[in-house]
Amino acid sequence: MFFRISVILLLAFFPAGNAQSNSAGNEWELVWSDEFDGNSLNTAKWNFEEDCYGGGNNERQCYTKSKKNVSVSDGFLKITALKRKTKGFAFPKSWREGAEGSLRGKKRFEKVKRPFSSGRITTKNKGDWLYGRFEARMKLPLGQGAWPAFWMLPTSNSYGTWPLSGEIDIMEAINLGQSCDVCEGGREDRIHGTLHFGNPWPKNNQATAEVHLASNVPGFHHYAMEWYPDYMKWFVDGQLYSTIKKDQWFTKGASAENERAPFDQPFHIILNLAVGGKWPEENNDVGYFSMDYPKSVEVDFVRVYKCPVAQDGGSCSFSSN
Repeated sequence: MFFRISVILLLAFFPAGNAQSNSAGNEWELVWSDEFDGNSLNTAKWNFEEDCYGGGNNERQCYTKSKKNVSVSDGFLKITALKRKTKGFAFPKSWREGAEGSLRGKKRFEKVKRPFSSGRITTKNKGDWLYGRFEARMKLPLGQGAWPAFWMLPTSNSYGTWPLSGEIDIMEAINLGQSCDVCEGGREDRIHGTLHFGNPWPKNNQATAEVHLASNVPGFHHYAMEWYPDYMKWFVDGQLYSTIKKDQWFTKGASAENERAPFDQPFHIILNLAVGGKWPEENNDVGYFSMDYPKSVEVDFVRVYKCPVAQDGGSCSFSSN
């Protein structure tokens, strides 16, 4: 979700295939999940993020913990973007407070207004993982400027600030349903899976791939990423569409002696719905359509699995039973 600028675009795209690995007998083990069965967000598993930072992308929303923006009912999480002028901190909490705090003086208390409110939740320090399978069943909003994401950031910036310590985008989409010259039917239907890494911003690097949703763009779809020590795989609805190997990523961060760096440290999950920003506003029908709100992301579940043999070079699959 951070800056989409890059120096090198490394595209690792492979034909569609079965989501299950071919290593018989090595099964994924469920280690964490949220099925959203309650009446409110489970704060033992999730944190609310509250700021108007805009992700470094000039996004148009403030994130809040209001139930109007983040709610749970009938077995679903709903993150809703509203056209509602909102005021909040100009910078993320991690910049304003604690050991990671980089702001000094009045900057820590600076506030700004945005024309939209929305939600962003994370598992930071409540669910942090090194390697595994991460999946969610989600229904994404249509419309120019809508930018839903299911992604991960490092829990500790061991190699330095973004993107030196990495970013994993499991699923991003922008402007679904809008005009698209390269999409079947002429309407935006692409899902993006990306790694961010490499040189310090603004000369940062990324490896990315995209896939077209086969049908029912506004319906529920299953998004997954498998993270092994030497490679990562991306899936939509059980179909493999991208593999990125460790020789395609790197970091110029300090103390990066491991060839797998920066993706050799624990990461946490993030779910959010952004409005506008550089990437969506410069594509498709351009800008953002403010009259089309509210818009929501619906999430049926989020699940995390571990592969017991991953550290030994093995891979995992699901039982056929």
